[in-house]
Amino acid sequence: MTRYTYYTGTGSTSGPVALPPPPPWRTLGRSTLSEVFQPPKGLVDAVNAALCLRRPLLITGPPGSGKSTVIEQVAAELGLGRVLRWTVTSRSTLGDALYRYDALGRIHAQRLHQELTRTQPDRDPQVVDDIAAFIHLGPLGTALLPAPQPRALLIDEIDKADLDLPGDLLDVLERGTYRIVELVREGREYADVMQWDTDDTARVAGGRVQCTEFPFIVMTSNGEQELPPPFLRRCVRYEIPAPTTDLIGRIVRAHLGIDIESKPTAELIERFVARVTAKERVAVDQLLGTLHLLRGIPETNTRERHRVEELLMKALGGA
Repeated sequence: MTRYTYYTGTGSTSGPVALPPPPPWRTLGRSTLSEVFQPPKGLVDAVNAALCLRRPLLITGPPGSGKSTVIEQVAAELGLGRVLRWTVTSRSTLGDALYRYDALGRIHAQRLHQELTRTQPDRDPQVVDDIAAFIHLGPLGTALLPAPQPRALLIDEIDKADLDLPGDLLDVLERGTYRIVELVREGREYADVMQWDTDDTARVAGGRVQCTEFPFIVMTSNGEQELPPPFLRRCVRYEIPAPTTDLIGRIVRAHLGIDIESKPTAELIERFVARVTAKERVAVDQLLGTLHLLRGIPETNTRERHRVEELLMKALGGA
């Protein structure tokens, strides 16, 4: 059993303290939860339908229900590489998701070059004024690059977008192509532009990007906004079902490796499932964190165990 209490609130100095290892899902450097993710009923069928139909998979469910984790497991199982991520806000635009052109950065570089040419008259102007150096592909723009296999793209919280964004996405997702206007305007035959979330570059011909394999796209929604029917028609839709004690038990065992048959653990799982079934907003992550800390508190210390549960299992949306 691991120790739970480190800070006492007395202000007395006891010297450096060695904290315990973090819970598995909070370990630095851990890139994926694919090995422990437990898909709820029907999700495997929805994923396979989206893969075969080359359609985005729209997953709706409450916060903390594991909507964004499924793509990590799919990418790991199918060898789709690192997952690209686009977290949507009310200010997100399709243009930002495709690429960004740093016009101000280019102007600054041109002015700097003008200053340098005073002392270096033989400087090659094309080296400095390469427009491709100021174009950076976004997550969607990178996912649509030609590739021998699909890229995995997570579009997180699509329901937080401006009302026009889902409609703007339709054409790009249908045809799998887009233009980089600045390269087209300058008549560039080829340009090497930076990809999203990496130092790698990609060669773009004629200012147009055309995917060779439609990306596998998972879009998540908390159900806060109704999405337009033309958009929904082009998605495979899946709604996270209410959790069962069996599913939550498997999730707890996979993450923590603890005995879920013990009375305190089983009762906490049952209380969690009952709260979610009653439409109370509590997340699996809260349950896992609570059980992780309770391992450091003896079962006989019911008062402290109750304080920890009360602290960590507050309903989402409250203070």
